[in-house]
This record gives sequence, C-alpha cells and structure tokens, in this order.
Amino acid sequence: MLISANNIDRKSWINVPENSDFPIQNIPFGVFITKDDVITIGTRIGDCAIDMGALQQLNYFEGIDLTDDIFMQDTLNDFISDGKKTWRLVRNRLAELFDETNAKLRDNKIHRDRIIYELEHIEMQLPVLIGDYTDFYSSKEHATNLGKIFNLPENVIPINWCHMPVGYHGRSSSIIPSGIAIHRPMGQTLPEDEIPPVFGPSRMVDFELETAFITTDVNVRGENIPVNEAEDYIFGMVLLNDWSARDIQKWESWPLGPFLAKNFASSISPWIVTMDALEPFRTKGPNQNPAPLPYLQSKGKNNFDIHLEVAIQPEKGEATIVSKSNFKHIYWSMSQQLAHHTSNGCRVNSGDMMGSGTISGPTPDSYGSMLELTWGGKKPIKLLDGSERKFINDGDIVTIKGFCKNNGVRIGFGEVSTKLLPPFVRK
Repeated sequence: MLISANNIDRKSWINVPENSDFPIQNIPFGVFITKDDVITIGTRIGDCAIDMGALQQLNYFEGIDLTDDIFMQDTLNDFISDGKKTWRLVRNRLAELFDETNAKLRDNKIHRDRIIYELEHIEMQLPVLIGDYTDFYSSKEHATNLGKIFNLPENVIPINWCHMPVGYHGRSSSIIPSGIAIHRPMGQTLPEDEIPPVFGPSRMVDFELETAFITTDVNVRGENIPVNEAEDYIFGMVLLNDWSARDIQKWESWPLGPFLAKNFASSISPWIVTMDALEPFRTKGPNQNPAPLPYLQSKGKNNFDIHLEVAIQPEKGEATIVSKSNFKHIYWSMSQQLAHHTSNGCRVNSGDMMGSGTISGPTPDSYGSMLELTWGGKKPIKLLDGSERKFINDGDIVTIKGFCKNNGVRIGFGEVSTKLLPPFVRK
C-alpha cells in the first residue's frame, strides 16, 4: 500500500513554522488530556494537537475498519495491535484531511473547534501502557569507550558483543514522559574502592542518549521472528533518556548487571514517530565484522539517519549543547534487536519498548553520556554560564532532541526534557 502521507510536496492548511519537527509528512501519534479534562489519542501538525477521538466521533475515518472507541482511550495499545495496514490507512487519511486542498474539515469551523487544540491547552501523557522494557547495548563506540574508561583487559569489548545484540530487562514502571522531574537516587556506593560500602545520594547521575522503539504484538510464545520481517512489528520510535547512577552501577553490577542504578527513571518523548514517516531516511548501518550468525543477517538499508543532540541547562542559566550524535552509528539495527529478542521464543506484546542503548559517535563531541564526555569525570565540561560539570547537578534540565532531514522535509521527535531534583525527602 502506497504511503501517500509521505508526499514531500504536500502542504497543510494548518500553519507549520519553519524547521518544525511536525510537518504534515510526520503525523506522529500520542495521548493527551484536553482543556476539558478529556483524555484522547491524537496527532500533531505544526504547533497544533489534533483530537483523533473527536475525528472518529465525527466520522472522518469512514471506510477504515476500526472499533468504535479505538481513539477514545488513554493508551495507543489497541490501535498498535491493529497492525501495520491500519496504521498506514489512518496516517494516509489524516494527511488527506489536513491537506491544504481539502476543504472538508478546513471549512467546517464547528468541527475544527472541537478537533484542534493549541499545545498550551493540552497535557501530554505516556503514549502506551508499557508492559515490558528491554534496553540494548548496541553502540560499538560507546562499548569501546567504557572499556577504556574502566581499564578493562585486552578485549575492550566483551567477546560476545560483536556476535549478538546484548541487552537486559529494565523496569517499565520507571518510564515517564517528557516534563516530569525526577529525584537524585539514593543507593549503595563504594567510595575510593574501600570496604565497607556507604548508603547515600548518588554523586554520579548521568544521562544516556538513546532512542527506543514500540512494538505491536509480535509473536506467540515459542515463535521466533525472522530478521527480515521484524520491522513489520515496529510501530514507531521515541527519544529516550535512560538515566543512570554511575557510582551505584559500578558497585552493584557484578555479577548480574545494572539494577537500582538504572531503574529509578527513564524519560521518553511523548510523540511516537512511525516507521512509515521515517522510511525516507533509511541508511546503511556500520559494517559488521565478524559477520553475524545467519538468523541476524540482513541486507539493505536497515538503519536511519537521525540527528541527535543533548543540552544541559543549569537552574539559573542558558542551555549548553554538550553532545551531537546520530542514530546511524548504532551497530545492531532495530530489526536485529527484535529478531534476537524473539530468537528463544520470548513473547513480545503490543506496547513493549526496546531501548537502543547509549548512542555514541566516533568523535568526542558525539559521545552519548557524561561518563564518556568527561572521560569518567577526569575532563569536566564547561557550560555557557562558566560552571563545570562532571555529571548532572541538582536543578539541571537535560534535554534530548532528534530529527531527520532530506529533500527539504524535516521529520522530528520534539524533545524529551527532564529536571533533576535533590533526593526525595519523606514528610
């Protein structure tokens, strides 16, 4: 089926500011609360949020096989379960409705007033009920940097890393939308490698520049999904800041890996950008050597050219961009990650989320964490206000942005922005 929504010549009768992440060619999906305290599924064009529940009630999706309340829910899970054909039909219909040449809704003020909201009149929510969350470790540059920072033996990268997408199961209850502040976590640390450990606030809170993808229902228990089919089960992508407490992580990670250092907060951008919208920005991923085992081998352009940046804004001061990277540097593609995830028959459901792992590029200004940018705290970063950072301070706001651009079309994710507060104190 043709992806007519991607027509680069299409313009909307809704005003779209220059360099907006949300032209009519994007049409992401999210969940928001309206000024009337109604929760609805919606999309966005320019600086306007569109109530898809109202669109459905007014019969604008006529001819598409949808349940009566599919867009009048508080999560996207049921819509995502309907599969790729339905996602494409709905997105194409939205592009048609908001095309500048289509007068059907454009010239109906009563309907427009019921359907379209300015962003300041809505509150974005977590777009899906996330049942399970997996975080991969798929940037070769990141893995190499960590090996050097921690003075690992000859094999800087673990011997299994180049043979499979390494990952671990995170905690879905820690996932929050952009704009929700978090508290500095408490935990056990081992100062100066001395026994015994101490309990207190982490002194090494870090961001991790990541993306994540959201799945539909992928398989039945016991079934593995071929790598060349895996992308059919990926609904779309969000930006992810997978917060870390490096001092807690260093002490607790042996022998089973991260636990409390990673499950206190993971922040995501609220609009899910579909794989259809990202289709024009495909690119080849890094050369994989040694060649993966047959079940992970894929041909063609299986990666995406997504520009990423991270900024730190002090409590009193302007933001400083500290990293510029690109998703195309990721070593293991999303298709390979999902194929590997199901290779043992693990069931993956609608609304599950898979993190990319920290996305670091080949140059020091493209590293995806403070751990790398400051080389373990040995090389502090200077912000525009003159202050320095080894890791994230209380009061700092960390903002991740991402977008793709070619042929004059820019498709973006908006941002995920989170403020770090002091440790939580019980009253």
